[in-house]
Amino acid sequence: MTRNRVEGSGVGIGLANSKNRATLLLWVAEVAIIVLAVAGAAWLRFLHDPEGHLIFSQGAPTRALIVALVTTTAMAAFGMYQVHGRHNRNDFLLRLALSFAFGGTALLVLYYVLPATYIGRGVLLLALVTAFAGVYLLRNLSQALFQSDVFRRRVLVLGAGHNADLINTRLRRGGDRRSFVLLGFIPIEGQPVAVGSALRIEGPESLAALAERLEVDEVVVAPDERRGALPMDQMLACAQRGIAMTDLSTFFEREAGIVTLKVADPSWLVFSGGFDHSLPRRLSKRFFDLLAASLMLLVAWPVMLLVMLAVSWDSRGPVLYRQVRVGEGGREFELLKFRSMRCDAELDGVARWATTGDDRTTRVGRFIRMTRLDELPQLVNVLRGEMSFVGPRPERPQFVDMLSQEIRYYAVRHSVKPGLTGWAQLRYRYGASVEDAEEKLKFDLFYVKNHGLVFDLMILLQTVEVVLFQRGAR
Repeated sequence: MTRNRVEGSGVGIGLANSKNRATLLLWVAEVAIIVLAVAGAAWLRFLHDPEGHLIFSQGAPTRALIVALVTTTAMAAFGMYQVHGRHNRNDFLLRLALSFAFGGTALLVLYYVLPATYIGRGVLLLALVTAFAGVYLLRNLSQALFQSDVFRRRVLVLGAGHNADLINTRLRRGGDRRSFVLLGFIPIEGQPVAVGSALRIEGPESLAALAERLEVDEVVVAPDERRGALPMDQMLACAQRGIAMTDLSTFFEREAGIVTLKVADPSWLVFSGGFDHSLPRRLSKRFFDLLAASLMLLVAWPVMLLVMLAVSWDSRGPVLYRQVRVGEGGREFELLKFRSMRCDAELDGVARWATTGDDRTTRVGRFIRMTRLDELPQLVNVLRGEMSFVGPRPERPQFVDMLSQEIRYYAVRHSVKPGLTGWAQLRYRYGASVEDAEEKLKFDLFYVKNHGLVFDLMILLQTVEVVLFQRGAR
C-alpha cells in the first residue's frame, strides 16, 4: 500500500526565511534610527558651536554605528528580535527601557576602554532618548501594519480532526497568529472531527475551488490518518496555482519554534531538512564555544571565587558538585556545578528532580540557583569539549533511561552536544516531570534541526533576559 506524503519543507523553509528577513529588515531600520539619532543629537548639542561640530564630525559615522550596534545587541539580549516571542505593551516597554539602559552602560564602559569611540555624555544621553522614542514608534507602526489582514497569509487547514485542532490549542489567537489569518478547517471524509462547527467549512465545493474563492495563500495539510485519505489531485491543482502546501509539522516548526511530537513522524524528520553536522558547522560551533567560554571565564572568575567562598562558609562539604550526565551520542560525562544542596540530598541513592522551594537546597544554594551562578563551572566542561555553550540541557542517566521509554524521539536530542543554555530554556520553564520533559523536547528538537551560528548567538544573548528575570530557576 502506498503512503501519500506532503513534505512542505521547502515551503516551510522559504516562509521561515521570510520571517528572518523581516527581522533583519527591522534591525537595519532600527540601526538607521539610532545612527540618525546620534547625528541629530550632535547637531543640537553643537547648534551654536560650528567649530565643535566640525571636530565632532571627524569619525562620527563610525562612532554612531558603534552606538547603534551596542544598543541593538542589548535589545537582542532582551528578546526584542525573537521571531517567536510574544510581548504585551508593558512587557515591551520594560524590555526596551532595559535594553537602552544596559546599552548605555555598556557604551560608557566601552568609552573607558576605547576613548577614541567617545561621543560625549550629552550627545549620548540625547541620542538614546531620541532613539528610544524612534524605535518605540517604529515598533508600534510595524505591528499595526503587519498585523493587518492585508499583510498576513490567508491559511486554510485541510483536516478537522485531533491533529488539526492542535492549531487551536497550541497557537493562541493573539501573538501566535501574527503572521497568518486562519480561514477555517475542511473535514476529511472518513476521519474524526474535533474542530468546532463554527470553524469548519463544509460543502460540495472542491479544495481547489474553495481555495481560489477564499484567496488562500497556504493550505496546511493536517489529517489524522494519511493512508489514502488525501485528495492529491485537488492538492496538486492548488500547488499549480501557486498556493503553498505545508505539512502540519512544518507549519508548527515555522510558527511556534517547536517540533510537535504528536504529529511528527520519522519520515518527516528524515526528509524535512536540518541536522547540520557539516565540517564548517562543527568547526564554527567549536570556535564559538571556545571563544565564548574563554571570555566568560575571563569576566566571571572573580564572581566564581566569591561563590566558592560563600558555598564553603554556608555548609560543610565540597565546593564543587560532580554529577554524571548524558552527552552527545549518549556518552556519559562528569558535569561540574557549584554545590547548592546539602551533601545528604540523595543519601538513599535515588535520583530526584529539584522542586520549587526544595528543602535540600542551602541558603547560598537558593541564591546561586536563582541567579544561575551554580552553572558557571560548566565552562570547564565546554572547554573540554564535553558540552557546548548552546544546546539541550544534559540529563542524568537515570532520567534519560526513563524518558527515552516514555517520550517519542527523546534520544534525538543527543545528536548534538548538551549546552549551558538552550532554546528550551528560553521558551519553557524549569522542568520537573515527564510532562515538562516532553514539552521541553519540542523545543530541543527544533534546536537540533535548526541550529546554526546565528541561532546560537541569539540564544546566548537572550539568556541574559532569562537570568535577569529569573525565569525557570529552582
